Amino acid sequence: MDAEPTATPEAGLPEAFAVALGEYERHLVSERDLTAHTVRAYVADVTSLLDHAHRLGLTRLEDIDLRTLRSWLARQQTTGKARTTIARRSTAARVFTAWAARTGRAPADAGASLARPKAHRELPPVLRADEASRLIAAAVAAADDGSAVGLRDVAMLELLYATGIRVGELVGIDVDDVDRERCVVRVFGKGRKERTVPFGRPAARALGFWLEQGRRELARPDSGPALFLGARGGRIDQRAVRTLVHRRIAEVPGAPDIGPHGLRHTAATHLLEGGADLRSVQELLGHASLATTQLYTHVSTDRLRRAYAQAHPRA
Repeated sequence: MDAEPTATPEAGLPEAFAVALGEYERHLVSERDLTAHTVRAYVADVTSLLDHAHRLGLTRLEDIDLRTLRSWLARQQTTGKARTTIARRSTAARVFTAWAARTGRAPADAGASLARPKAHRELPPVLRADEASRLIAAAVAAADDGSAVGLRDVAMLELLYATGIRVGELVGIDVDDVDRERCVVRVFGKGRKERTVPFGRPAARALGFWLEQGRRELARPDSGPALFLGARGGRIDQRAVRTLVHRRIAEVPGAPDIGPHGLRHTAATHLLEGGADLRSVQELLGHASLATTQLYTHVSTDRLRRAYAQAHPRA
């Protein structure tokens, strides 16, 4: 479903800014096929930029130059915004100015020379291998009654941990996307980029139980092809998956409170600790840049240092 434009002249922006913002939002939705969450974030960042430009007395896109962008980012810093927020807003500004120049709404790309602030990225905590096993065991124990919901929950947790896919990718999987013979699943990541991700036998068994015994109990005539269904028979939503992960994590003594994205980080960390190479993990996770995947090597190194400090007599 297309998102409705959120910018209007009444929102406090000059009419030219508001019109451009509405057209940019439609571009993000219809041409770039971004998720609703990503569209909202981009639009909010660009709205902030245009509001700043308006406060500087500018009313046309062609008036926005590199100095305007730098002034806006400097203001973010002085108001205490985190480095990750400033880095994200810098990216949003560059994407917007590139679009404005490409579509003839501005004579040049003002953001082409904008330096990219280095974001200090901290990955969330990850589970140890034994904690991940206990997480799955907690879900299996809860599914002892053979309920459809219980079988579904086990299959979702197994697949999240086995593949490291994003929660949005999980809920978007259709039944035909799963190849149980080859133990691979097709997912569509950011920007609708398609990739195929393998999973192991435990996840294959859980998926088999769900498809053969559980799904048919929740399916309705209008359920469609969705692999995982909610209690009312529709495609399960991300919020329900997050609630499940947090609930089951709470049953694992000493485990950090993580959500589905924490399971993604856990899967990546365990792959690297098990000897997988960075390029393979990058492809499995669907990272556009190898630098993003390299962040997980820092997690592994930190865990190695902690183990060394605890175990070596001269640490």
